[in-house]
Amino acid sequence: QLQASGGGLVQPGGSLRLSCAASVSIFSSWDMGWYRQAPGKQRELVATISNGGSTNYVDSVRGRFTISRDNAKTTVYLQMNSLKPQDTAVYYCNANRIWYGLKNDYWGQGTQVTVSS
Repeated sequence: QLQASGGGLVQPGGSLRLSCAASVSIFSSWDMGWYRQAPGKQRELVATISNGGSTNYVDSVRGRFTISRDNAKTTVYLQMNSLKPQDTAVYYCNANRIWYGLKNDYWGQGTQVTVSS
């Protein structure tokens, strides 16, 4: 239900924009997020955006990354600027909500981001 795209190889200081197209019912009711997992490390939260548009970022990306959503296109974006080698990871999008007391939780397939000169 989630299709992530936009990853690639970029030089330090460069930019990328990730997209996550969601095929879920009532997209606007979902909280969305981006996570990443570097080799040998646990998956970590990068940024989230609530169904009301509130955003949250991990300290290491605040001021460089921007998460946004387009409910009409059922897509969430992650604009990544001033990229650093330590941003290299597989990036995953997540959709979650509590709906009539039940938790719904979906993950995309991941897109590789490599920051290297």
